[in-house]
Amino acid sequence: MADAVPTEVERRDFIFIATTAAVAAGAGLVTWPFIDQMNPARDTLATSSLDVDTSKIPIGGEIRVLIGGKPFFVRRRTEAEIAAANAVNIGRLRDPETDNDRLRPRPDGTLNPEILITSGICTHLGCVPVGPNQGSVGEYGGWYCPCHGSHYDISGRIRKGPAPLNLPVPDYRYLTNDLVTISI
Repeated sequence: MADAVPTEVERRDFIFIATTAAVAAGAGLVTWPFIDQMNPARDTLATSSLDVDTSKIPIGGEIRVLIGGKPFFVRRRTEAEIAAANAVNIGRLRDPETDNDRLRPRPDGTLNPEILITSGICTHLGCVPVGPNQGSVGEYGGWYCPCHGSHYDISGRIRKGPAPLNLPVPDYRYLTNDLVTISI
């Protein structure tokens, strides 16, 4: 008949396992606040995205928004501007991207070439370019950086000047056909 009383070795194994589990749980409870404090604060997260109603932007117009202290351009392009952006030979661009590569799909999966959203920071040294609605259009109908002379086309692609890259397209998504959430 088996011994109903646990042996000394079994007791020692149980105490060892229970102690190890308690130490591991305690270490996790002590460590979590230190790890969690590295996450961004709620007020920071709240300022890291913005909903924009694009239906309020007139055709050919542009709004500039600040998200987390960084400027972004939201432009409602005309048919002529869209045609000009699509007519560019991307093989001749310094940073080749088609106009459609710079757009994000609407909820139904289609692209809206009328709305273009880009970062408002020149990729050369971080100045803020002036745009088509500010009286200082670049040579290619888009944005012009007066700091060092970079010219961007109406799709935000670098065409002339020292800037090495196109104006970046931020992370954005359509909530509806007219409401866009831009996140940084």
